[in-house]
Amino acid sequence: MIGLLQRVSQARVTIDDSPVAAIGCGLLVLVGVERGDTATQATRLAERICGYRVFPDASGKMNLSVREQGGEVLLVPQFTLAANTEKGMRASFARAAEPVAGERLFEALVAAVRALHGSARTGAFGAQMQVALVNDGPVTFWLRAAPPA
Repeated sequence: MIGLLQRVSQARVTIDDSPVAAIGCGLLVLVGVERGDTATQATRLAERICGYRVFPDASGKMNLSVREQGGEVLLVPQFTLAANTEKGMRASFARAAEPVAGERLFEALVAAVRALHGSARTGAFGAQMQVALVNDGPVTFWLRAAPPA
């Protein structure tokens, strides 16, 4: 399971010009589910999202997690993160989980983040979404909880 974590001062998701979710200071995480992922990967990625130190402490060092900083979390499903882009000029999505499994594991991730952080907003699985953000830094990290070998 992949999480593209971005520290933001604000982010929002709209579908057909209708607002779906929005946050202020916190993390926008684009989420890709890979074939072979299980609830174990969802739990591990949730731990990393909630505990990853990307916010500045009093000295300006990235030493605080979203929990410690009191920020918000917005999780957005994005199957293209699981793409294989190693050959050619068109991505292969063979690594991406099937839609039913992907949605189930995305929801497991959402539940795990809510259990650890207290809240999380989400985009809509399978929808054509527009995501707007102000990346603070910019700070972006690619996190992966690999499926079992």
